[in-house]
Amino acid sequence: MKKSRTGKLKYGSVSALMIVMVLAALIALNAGVYALEKKKGWRIDLSFNGIVSQSKETAEVLKGLEENVEIMALFRKGDEDAPLMELLDRYAAASDNVTWKQTDPSMNPALLKRFTTDSVAPGNNDLIVYCEKTGRFRVLGPDDYVSVGMDTETGEYSYTGWTYESSITGAIAYVTKERVPRAVILQGHGEMDSETLQYFRGLLEANQYEVAFEDMTAGDFDPNPEDLLIFFSPVRDLTEPELKKLSDFAAKGGSFLFCCDYTDPVVNMPNYTALLRTYGFKPLDGIVIADTADAGTYYDREHPYWLLPEMCSTDLTLSLITAGANHLLLPGARAFEEPEETDRNLTAATVLRSGKTSYRKELTAQTTSIEKTADDEERAFPLALEARRVTTEGYVSRAFIIGCSAALADQQVYAMTDSQQVTIRVMEFLLKTDASDLMIAPKEAIRPALGTGSTSLGSVLLVALPLSVLFAALLILGPRRSR
Repeated sequence: MKKSRTGKLKYGSVSALMIVMVLAALIALNAGVYALEKKKGWRIDLSFNGIVSQSKETAEVLKGLEENVEIMALFRKGDEDAPLMELLDRYAAASDNVTWKQTDPSMNPALLKRFTTDSVAPGNNDLIVYCEKTGRFRVLGPDDYVSVGMDTETGEYSYTGWTYESSITGAIAYVTKERVPRAVILQGHGEMDSETLQYFRGLLEANQYEVAFEDMTAGDFDPNPEDLLIFFSPVRDLTEPELKKLSDFAAKGGSFLFCCDYTDPVVNMPNYTALLRTYGFKPLDGIVIADTADAGTYYDREHPYWLLPEMCSTDLTLSLITAGANHLLLPGARAFEEPEETDRNLTAATVLRSGKTSYRKELTAQTTSIEKTADDEERAFPLALEARRVTTEGYVSRAFIIGCSAALADQQVYAMTDSQQVTIRVMEFLLKTDASDLMIAPKEAIRPALGTGSTSLGSVLLVALPLSVLFAALLILGPRRSR
């Protein structure tokens, strides 16, 4: 009995030891796999839209990263955005220069204060992307992770995709750049303000541009020729000293972006008009209206002044046309004179043009209809122009003008057309910079509907699994039956 009991005890001890060893091995394996997921990003993304997978564009940005980037995720415990957290793990795994940590914003007010400015105030569920070497940072919030589209039939906006990756990669590229191109939106003459231009500003900042609003009427206004000056539909004229500053800015190679709506009183703004004419830009009075018989040149019959312009082939537009990003909407546009080659130091070209049978109607207090009359000029009108001027000091000053500010600043136009791509291409042309658009496609926000081919794999598995169980049973029970 003692021998038997001793044998049983020995057998039980060995079994218990084996169980402990197996459990320890499983725990070690689990810890190892978890470490590989966290440190090496080995977790497979099985989501339908690949929401935490990284593109080759992100891989290239991270590969060329030389400065350290710290990402602070301002989330309370239990309130984390799971896809975002996993994506941050993958960024840290893909580059030794990227680190991230989660912090409760309510427990770290000093951190919030450190990254708070007049225009930015980080808070719950935000990310702070920071580079100590450059001193730059960007705050990303939930609105930065979605793309918005509009249903043209209902006119309603909806989320169409997730943009986690493009926003984070863009922020990393921005904070680590040696020099960030700067766009200065001028104020002081009745121009559009920061609230009206929030989508335009957001678009530029998302594509690694610094945006500032400066009052020209301030005595210390002194534009830097490396910056881009932007006029968004001023309604009051420039003073002589202001025109002198802008002329000096252009003489040193500074560039301009002009938006000139059909409602702008340019006829009463001789100094501003003189600045435009130095680039060959001559605004025409009135609004351009499409001929409803010319299909494809306007949005719909109720809005024949919502123009669908033709994009002309220039050095600015060639890449857009090649990529098929040439669909624009101009809801109410001013026309310009055809540019003339009268100055050997000036080169100007038409970028956008209306339909051949469109007409220009000058609006007065007596105008009661937009129907065409015998007094209305009919032809294809330039709606946007580009220009280069070689200055006496040997610099090249560039300019772009468009007769519809909504084409660059309206959320509805952004959602319906290729306006965002066109705007960024215009910025690259004016600032003479390399392409800043990372071209990272948004991830699908809505799971695709089931189709006839969607159930094929499931149907095969539904039949294959029971058959495999039956086959395994036959392999086991067959030999027993013959014994």
